[in-house]
Amino acid sequence: MNVANLQLEGLLMAVASINQVLVRKGLVSVEEIDIALRKAEACETGEERSGGMSASSRDAVNFPIRLLELANQCQPEADMPSFSKLARMVGQMKEPYNDQM
Repeated sequence: MNVANLQLEGLLMAVASINQVLVRKGLVSVEEIDIALRKAEACETGEERSGGMSASSRDAVNFPIRLLELANQCQPEADMPSFSKLARMVGQMKEPYNDQM
């Protein structure tokens, strides 16, 4: 596997873990993190950003955001699912883009 991919996996899991700590400490809520991630995804799937992108490129850009959204839905007291389990869940929740109809 590409070392950069492994580094991104580690980074994503670190951010997910930090998000859980922030929620546990009451600094932010699950809902606030969810809103921030949804805004990020909306910016990345907007026509200005992704107008010329293929669906697979948009999926690649949105993958980390969607993985963090799923990790955010885990209860702060629960164990974080593994990267591979979260990645599988991202693939299962993927919806088609409007231009794929």
